[in-house]
Amino acid sequence: MLKNFVFTNKPEEDELKERLKAAREKLFKQQTQLKEHKVPVLVLMEGWGTAGKGSVIGHIIQNIDPRFFKVATTDQPTEEENRKPFLYRYFARLPEAGKFMILDSGWMEEVTRKCLHGEMDKKTYDQRISSIKRFERQLTDNGYLVMKFFCHISEKEQKKRIEGLITDIDTRWRVNGHDKWQNHHYKKCMDVFDRYMEDTNTPSAPWYIVDSKSRKWAELQILETLTQGIEIALQNKSLAVPLLQNVFPLKKMPKLAEIPLDVYLEEREYKEELDRLQKHLGELHNRLYRKKIPVVIAYEGWDAAGKGGNIKRITGALDPRGYEVHPIASPEPHEKARHYLWRFWTRLPKTGHIAIFDRSWYGRVMVERLEGFCSENDWKRAYNEINEFEKELHDWGAVIIKFWVQIDKDTQLARFTDRQNTPEKQWKITEEDWRNREKWDDYETAVNEMIQKTSTTYAPWYVLESVDKKYARIKALRIVIEELEKALGCD
Repeated sequence: MLKNFVFTNKPEEDELKERLKAAREKLFKQQTQLKEHKVPVLVLMEGWGTAGKGSVIGHIIQNIDPRFFKVATTDQPTEEENRKPFLYRYFARLPEAGKFMILDSGWMEEVTRKCLHGEMDKKTYDQRISSIKRFERQLTDNGYLVMKFFCHISEKEQKKRIEGLITDIDTRWRVNGHDKWQNHHYKKCMDVFDRYMEDTNTPSAPWYIVDSKSRKWAELQILETLTQGIEIALQNKSLAVPLLQNVFPLKKMPKLAEIPLDVYLEEREYKEELDRLQKHLGELHNRLYRKKIPVVIAYEGWDAAGKGGNIKRITGALDPRGYEVHPIASPEPHEKARHYLWRFWTRLPKTGHIAIFDRSWYGRVMVERLEGFCSENDWKRAYNEINEFEKELHDWGAVIIKFWVQIDKDTQLARFTDRQNTPEKQWKITEEDWRNREKWDDYETAVNEMIQKTSTTYAPWYVLESVDKKYARIKALRIVIEELEKALGCD
């Protein structure tokens, strides 16, 4: 792809000036349309060292209201970022609907640099490519415009620029060791860049190679391509996205109605087991931290099923410095304006830590589905997107535990009534709880479909029978301990 690129002659000065003016005016007008139609734009600027990415970015943003864009330079990952999944820092930078995010280098630079310096084997490279393609496709499927540019210059031109910058005391700081290394290993870099671009060139997020010998000519190529991309994105905003077939191995699960709920524990047995299991879990938590294994626990279930009490018995065994509980409510405006998984990516734990989600990303295929907060295409697409998200966590090395806390309709009514009639518990019951109860059958249908389609072998669902809360708590502790022991290699 990059190897076959043919450098073209730039237009004459008058034509260049005229087309630049038209493209700048077009982008200026389009920003208002993007805001009105709530289309987020992610621009990835990659290229050779000294190809002029920074200069071109500086001229492009002059055509955009500063309230509607951010520019970020993505350096090598920090120690903190290295303790999160590969895609974490890119998901965290996603723009809100109607705004631009321009990245001066990003996931291409990170992957290719490691390849060039022998820090990434083929297996890891292939895994990264799969992650990147899923990431970019998820963004475009969810309404993002992803524009990827590579600023290209020849080996001779790069060498000339490096020498010119170094000879001037005021500009030599702009040349770093990696730029020089690139030029000395230009052909090797070309091979790696070309392969990467071939591997990640997709219809929804194609690569655009920019002839960057002239700054104005480079700016014009980017502006005309960008404005054309925006035009198409605005036209296609209402189109449904094709649903992808699930490619991940699933674990067969029973329907909720098939699960017997007449299980219970005597009080004495409960207390003895609770004490024993919590002590053991506390010991495992210390080993998790030492071995830097991240853990993600997601709780879903019926209102009044006992999620809070269940979580409390898990956290009661843990060092408070090593875990965080995330109660998930309706998304805040800044969360709703981004990819629906953004607020979960940004809450992931560091390696060695535990994140517990009291309700989770599964809201997409339950409450958002049933309350009409997203389109049918959105929630049907989400099963695969969630499986992909959890695959990223699994490949990162995380232990993923998903609980559905199950009760029957009569038990819920009894608990609702008790909350309503007990002053110190009334804060736990709302009109929305009663309204949701009326949709029990619809929710049960949605939950059954959710469990069937997202119980993968690497992130299976566990159903906690919670008519007897004591039984559910002990079962959860046992499952968590069993999964952590597997991850730690315990006999």
